[in-house]
Amino acid sequence: MTPTALDLAHDAMAAEPENEAMALRFYGLLAASELVLVLEDEPKGEVVVPLLMETEDGPVALAFDGEARFAEFIEAPTPCLTLSGRKVAALLAGQGVLLGVNLGVSNSAALLPADAMDWLCGMALQPVDLEDRRPTRVFQPTDLPLDLLQALDARLALMAGVGTGAYLSGVEYADGSVAHLLAILDVPEAAQPDMAHAVAEALAFSGLEAGALDVTFLEAGSEAAQRLRAASLRFDIPALPEPKGRVVAAPGSDPDRPPILR
Repeated sequence: MTPTALDLAHDAMAAEPENEAMALRFYGLLAASELVLVLEDEPKGEVVVPLLMETEDGPVALAFDGEARFAEFIEAPTPCLTLSGRKVAALLAGQGVLLGVNLGVSNSAALLPADAMDWLCGMALQPVDLEDRRPTRVFQPTDLPLDLLQALDARLALMAGVGTGAYLSGVEYADGSVAHLLAILDVPEAAQPDMAHAVAEALAFSGLEAGALDVTFLEAGSEAAQRLRAASLRFDIPALPEPKGRVVAAPGSDPDRPPILR
């Protein structure tokens, strides 16, 4: 079977176990990837119960980065659900459950410790309220690493149909503090926490601290959005593709270091 992007990221991390950037890249791709999670039973409304395997290390949930790999491992009819890695982590966080990724079907199979799920879920940004912290000056963003810009572009592109775009600007607030501000446009309130998590992941997996970027949510036609637009980098968010009948949920240890694989 042709190696997947997750395979290649795992191999690169394994080849340089001391290289934190490689680990961050793997976890970033895992969070953004669609995973087929094995379930104990068919979902009942919002209730999703993963199938758990008892091991010496503790209970293990199983997920695969593709339906073909799921089918290769699970030969009998078995309920499953396709979710982003971020959503899988949210289901398992705080329960002491490990995550087995591609076990038995790939040379890059990984057993992720329970605290990795907590670590992934712990990434979040508290959106800035521009009514409380109104920028007094807006300017073109500077000194942001290319890795971050690429990570933001990739994360926002995965949120198809959730918003219409984003502006990245430099701002100075009334208290004299200076920051970079990412204004994401036309995001429904219910989807804003997932979007904030996605931006936090882009920061973390670029090796930057969360304080390096503020995030806010605006209507594209608002006065604040138009002001930011004049001095910003623009990120596009694609329109939602036509549905294909699949069940897909929208894109959610040491907090300063990626967890260690077992």
